[in-house]
Amino acid sequence: MRVDVFTQVPHAFGWLTEQRPLATVLGEELELRLLNYRDTTPLRSGQVDDDPYGGGAGMVLRVDVVDAALEAAYGTARPSRIIALTPQGRQLDQQLVEELAHEPEIALLSSRFEGFDDRIVSHLCTDAVSIGPYVLSGGELPAMVLLDAVARRLPGALAEGSGELESFSPELDGGLEYPHYTRPAAYRGWDVPEVLLSGDHARIERWRREQSRARSVV
Repeated sequence: MRVDVFTQVPHAFGWLTEQRPLATVLGEELELRLLNYRDTTPLRSGQVDDDPYGGGAGMVLRVDVVDAALEAAYGTARPSRIIALTPQGRQLDQQLVEELAHEPEIALLSSRFEGFDDRIVSHLCTDAVSIGPYVLSGGELPAMVLLDAVARRLPGALAEGSGELESFSPELDGGLEYPHYTRPAAYRGWDVPEVLLSGDHARIERWRREQSRARSVV
């Protein structure tokens, strides 16, 4: 799989590429390119954004700048999924993560401050995705969230079996994962549930399923 991230601050992704699961699959299952709008902007002095028509605070990422970046990266053979990261988009969930993890190539468009010229989302993108109902200063953090979520679904990203029984997985009927405990078994009067210490694996499995269902009730 190849993921291209278009951003004004490619260095912001440095720490993420050094951490699991992304670091585990880079160069094997995943090719990641960090592309700076400023490198291909048709405007002088590396300009990429401008004041909004109609007035108002903030700067808006220009449509001609993004089109130039896509043209430089792909020519006419653009990816089938070009995703704008914006609060106005479809909420990111595990179903969408699984869907994107099966794509051979995706492009993620991030912006800063006031966001995109709407023609970018309407005419240059296939999808708009939001990571939640709140506003951030830019699309880099949403891009990192999506990258991490997709990378951990690629072959070899996780230890065998560790991604099967987890929140939102089919094995838990799309529900939340059961609680986990580790040593010490007793601490300040807070005890690990007795069933987990019993060694009865069938009973433990039933308890975990019950806990998962209880946590998943809306």
